[in-house]
Amino acid sequence: MLNCRFEMLFLLGSVTLCLGCGRERVAGPEPDMAAVRELREALGKESSSSEKVEQKAVGTGWASLKGQFVFTGAVGAPKALVVDKDLAVCSKDGMKLFERSLVVDESSKGLANVVIFLRKSSRVKNKKAAEKLVFDQKNCEFMTPVFAARVGQDVDVKNSDPIGHNTNISGSSFNQLIPSGDSTVFTPGRETGLPVSVTCNIHPWMKAYAVFREDGYVAVSSSTGTFEIPDLPAGEPLEFQVWHERSTGRSGALSLDQPKLQWNSKGRFKITLKENEDRDLGTLEIPADSISG
Repeated sequence: MLNCRFEMLFLLGSVTLCLGCGRERVAGPEPDMAAVRELREALGKESSSSEKVEQKAVGTGWASLKGQFVFTGAVGAPKALVVDKDLAVCSKDGMKLFERSLVVDESSKGLANVVIFLRKSSRVKNKKAAEKLVFDQKNCEFMTPVFAARVGQDVDVKNSDPIGHNTNISGSSFNQLIPSGDSTVFTPGRETGLPVSVTCNIHPWMKAYAVFREDGYVAVSSSTGTFEIPDLPAGEPLEFQVWHERSTGRSGALSLDQPKLQWNSKGRFKITLKENEDRDLGTLEIPADSISG
């Protein structure tokens, strides 16, 4: 009997404690409307602040960026490639093939085949894929050592040789045997973080590189080292990636001494363009120690 009374007193005490909790109504059936209002106001302020930050990050209008990559080191004689198959075509009349990983213009010292692209875009002016590209194989070498295409853009992979080639584009399912005088279309379905290799499984000395970007903001420097990327988003920070096949940087990232552009060891730099601006970066010098031997 004593035990029963003790249990009753304990239960009554527990109920009293719960009912005496004041505003700490942990399990109360009715919402605390004052707390709800405070939470709504806080969330509203936070949302408004986020929207303002987002609005500041996205600019208006368009601009262009151009420049010239110039190699300041000594350029040695190109190395002859080892050609040991289909000599009647690949080495016709004793013709030699040379590696083309470092192509420097004799007069301007401009460095060809440097890839530069916008890493991420907030908006795109031209949303349509460009016209079909032609990527040809002739005399057992790729006619274009480095090329850029947009995701969804058709690339006509041709074979102008009287023998077959098996073209393999790394990072994709494209691994096609292309008969003599034939061609096939490759359409990149996703972008590449950096350029990928293009090879021929039959003739191992054949090598090129390709880069595919979703927004099309990409360029490959010309034979004189010049490049231009038009219709870039203006009024907001832009980060570019620069790459070269022979760069000593990781995975080909080309790092230059350009503190004003915040150029880092990953081969990236930042810039903000004004609306309708045609920004010329001028001469971008590439020293010998930035290129592997």
